[in-house]
Amino acid sequence: MTLGLGMAAIGRPHYINVRTNTVAKSNVNELKTEGFKVLDEAYKLGVRYFDTAPGYGLAEKLLIEWLANKSDKTIEVATKWGYTYVANFDANAPVHELKEHSLFKLKEQWQESKKLLPFLTTYQIHSATLDTGVLKNEAVLNELYHLKNECNLKIGISTTGENQVEVIKKALDVVVEGKPLFETFQSTYNFLDQSILTMSDTLKQANKRLIIKEALANGRMFKNAKYPEYQAFYNVLESLSSKYDVGVDAIALQFCASTIPEAVVLSGASTVKQLQENLKMNSFHLTEDDLNRLKTFKVTPEKYWKERKQLKWN
Repeated sequence: MTLGLGMAAIGRPHYINVRTNTVAKSNVNELKTEGFKVLDEAYKLGVRYFDTAPGYGLAEKLLIEWLANKSDKTIEVATKWGYTYVANFDANAPVHELKEHSLFKLKEQWQESKKLLPFLTTYQIHSATLDTGVLKNEAVLNELYHLKNECNLKIGISTTGENQVEVIKKALDVVVEGKPLFETFQSTYNFLDQSILTMSDTLKQANKRLIIKEALANGRMFKNAKYPEYQAFYNVLESLSSKYDVGVDAIALQFCASTIPEAVVLSGASTVKQLQENLKMNSFHLTEDDLNRLKTFKVTPEKYWKERKQLKWN
């Protein structure tokens, strides 16, 4: 198991999350200062996989700057293309990001993303879906194939929505010049949406890499009066938290690591304290009984994503 740092909540002051007031950042300078602290702490604690994107506010630029004085060849960086951050750090912005899976956007964002080389190992389509047609766009696929060969990159996709499994299956069939294009798949997986578990063996056998995002279900892992139907779930989490003397976040991350051990599991920490709490996942192991109890709390992808769509940026 590899624990990586996902930078979605580091590069912008607002993110889709149930929990509020977790980060005190009111301006870009404050955001940068806190971001560098989290990156430094992650590196100090042994994290070597960093996931970013242009859609994450200043996260990609932050990582480029942070890597400038690094020479550690064990550092791996993944970035994505397809989303543009447009909120300009405004708390009241009606729109935070725009999605565009065009050849123009790919080439435009690559001009900045390529500054992550030589640490950049993985380049992904940000939130690939069937409705954008990106998995059939020959111009885009050929350009990704070109970048793959020219820069020795793994090309991948990230997935979002109730049909993640279907999108992954479609992506596995994409071939350019007789060779499968996609090698990495970054998908949502947690106690509630366990649909990706059905693909883990297939990906492993095909020598593909799975990266797990949203292990904390955008904060829904934490006890919340808005979700009375999860009370039994919260009770079990609190019991396990007490049993292992760690936070609920560490339980959630350890569940992912235990059920899909070959995956990279992303921490979405936005503060040093959150990161330190997340990394306590390495201090214990869930038993088979623990894992089986947690697996019983899965909901349908349709319910999970309907609920997620109702979450607000905060």
